[in-house]
Amino acid sequence: MSKRKIAVAMLLSLACGLMAQTSQQWSLKDCIDYSLEHNIQLKMEKLSLEESDINVKSAKAALFPSLSLSTSQNGRYQPYFDNAGSSFVTSDGSGGSRVSSSQDHFSYSGSYGINARVTVFNGGQNINNIKQQKVARNIAELSVKERENNLKEQIAKLFVQILYSTDAVEVSKATLAAAQESLKQGEAKFEVGKIARSEVVQLQSQVSSAEYQLVNSEAQLAQFKLQLKQLLEITDECDIMIATPDAADALALTPLATINEAYTAALVCRPEIESSKLSTESSDIAVKIARAGYYPTISLNAGAGTSNNDGNEESFGHQMKYNLNGSVGLSLSIPIYDNRNTKSNIQKAKIQKTNSLLQGQSALKELYSTVETLWLDANSAQKKFISARSNVESAQASYDLVSEQFNLGLKNATELLTERSNLLQAQQELLQAKYTAILNMQLLKFYMGEDILF
Repeated sequence: MSKRKIAVAMLLSLACGLMAQTSQQWSLKDCIDYSLEHNIQLKMEKLSLEESDINVKSAKAALFPSLSLSTSQNGRYQPYFDNAGSSFVTSDGSGGSRVSSSQDHFSYSGSYGINARVTVFNGGQNINNIKQQKVARNIAELSVKERENNLKEQIAKLFVQILYSTDAVEVSKATLAAAQESLKQGEAKFEVGKIARSEVVQLQSQVSSAEYQLVNSEAQLAQFKLQLKQLLEITDECDIMIATPDAADALALTPLATINEAYTAALVCRPEIESSKLSTESSDIAVKIARAGYYPTISLNAGAGTSNNDGNEESFGHQMKYNLNGSVGLSLSIPIYDNRNTKSNIQKAKIQKTNSLLQGQSALKELYSTVETLWLDANSAQKKFISARSNVESAQASYDLVSEQFNLGLKNATELLTERSNLLQAQQELLQAKYTAILNMQLLKFYMGEDILF
């Protein structure tokens, strides 16, 4: 391997090491902050917001006069033109003289002008267009907030899944260690004839099952970490670790607000609700813009111009001065028949308004459904968590008793494996209930306007 490749490998190893050290300190807030800064979809939403700002400026600019400068330079060639030219005297070669003439067949002229135009009245179309673009800009800003909220929710879900999977891996390791210890004791008892070979086989099968469960738990943990890295736009192969929150059990039992309290708070702070209101407002303005097609358009025009011609004996400056002219005019355009375009536009705008109202009602319904589901899931998970804790304590006590009796030869391997399976199931149910309660409770608070932090 070349020195350059070795150096690159060392740098990559160092970078992974630094990333691993840094990632061990990542809390949920760290993940959210990093995602808000690097997520590609969010950056695209922000670009749309910038475009909306430009549209507002363009709409405002329509109120000001347009100004243009024009010039034309023309040359004309007339090979049979006899009315222009010059005469001069030359020698005829024999001591006499003669008169000669030349014709100027090419002429040149130039014109220069400056023109201004401003719309005085067009049924309020320009004013309403500014209002509509401002509303569109606000909707784009709310779209950015919606994308941020979606990112926060996705990261929170993955964060909790990683916490759950991490604990599940530890449970699987403990189960494997216990199964290996039981197998070791069973083999010792088999050697002295205290148990049959079939019981040893059962213990070996339990070890294999525990090993498979551990591999499966580690694979799930790795998959959730990969999804989190993708959401954070991290593309290297370094592992990412998250900080385990303190007092997770206490978080799972945090008191819940009522459904109505949560829904009322969500109505005020959720951007999708405000966005639906603005969409309805924009459709109202669109109807006004469409109706402007029935009104006349009044425009004010002004211009100034001058010209020059090389056939004129006056100087260029003198011609530019005395050929200067100006004009001011007012134009009026009254629509009489436009092939039903205005009427069709009004009808389409009204349909869009009705559609916006229906979308607003759908957004309210969806929000209430989401809040209600989060509340029911959190409430149910809290009750399951309380019950699961008691179940784990009972299953642990029962397993410890049967394990001791197995060591004394009072219980067989089947009974031991049954108790271990019951304990493992109880532990998994406890983890699932705990993290389901934490996730849904935190998401419910998030919908009420609070940050997702734990």
